[in-house]
Amino acid sequence: MLEALQMSLNATAVLGFLLYIVLAVVLLALFQFIYTRVTPHREFDLIRAGNTAAAVALGGAVIGFALPVASVISHSVSLLDFAVWAIIAAVVQLLAFLAVSLVLKGLPARIQNGEMAAGIYVAAVAISVGLLNAACMTPTTN
Repeated sequence: MLEALQMSLNATAVLGFLLYIVLAVVLLALFQFIYTRVTPHREFDLIRAGNTAAAVALGGAVIGFALPVASVISHSVSLLDFAVWAIIAAVVQLLAFLAVSLVLKGLPARIQNGEMAAGIYVAAVAISVGLLNAACMTPTTN
């Protein structure tokens, strides 16, 4: 048992974990920063004011980003590979929001007004796109 633990917690494995988790958290924070600047409404201000629709919508986007990032971590061959695919995942999430904005006219106002139906739909699309994105971000075999 001790031997198995020593193999699992060797310096290379621990360093790899630390590098990936730090980069993942930085990219998650960066995604939230960019996402909340791209959307016309101010999610964090709305959330602080108790707007549940804004919290649900942003939460869905964060989950929708984290899903492919988790997949990429498990399949990447380097930190650079991971970062490139995580950036692609972020772009896909931003495009998903723009697509929902085209489908639901007046989306920012609906979220600002706390319309839960809009918040839930935004979250559902973001999570669905994240799941599809994660499934597509796997190595191909030829």
